[in-house]
Amino acid sequence: MSDDSEVLLANEAFYSAFARRDLAAMDALWARHELACCIHPGWAALRQRDEIMASWRSIFSADDDADIRCTRVDARMHGATATIICEEHLGGAQLTATNAFVLKQGQWRIWHHHAGPIAHRVREATAGSLLN
Repeated sequence: MSDDSEVLLANEAFYSAFARRDLAAMDALWARHELACCIHPGWAALRQRDEIMASWRSIFSADDDADIRCTRVDARMHGATATIICEEHLGGAQLTATNAFVLKQGQWRIWHHHAGPIAHRVREATAGSLLN
């Protein structure tokens, strides 16, 4: 399997863990020895792995519907690192996200996640340039 296929599978595993509210799976996906960072919409940047996992614990324990889908996925490979640019559909919200992965011991691990809302006026103006 090619590296880009493997990192796409790792990205799918990230969103699957999110949708299932599976903290153990989410924990297994995050890199342990990298400078991790996670920026949830409306949150300050989380720069420590324990803060990041606490944030997922909080999100997963909320009563909100965790129906999330990932679309318009684009993988950018950079040797032993990769960046995924995608759109998240969470409830009625539409977000753009960047997920950065690092290859460690044969496994792609996420070390950076950043998601924020898409302004519909901007999205409509640039729709022709977005990837499907």
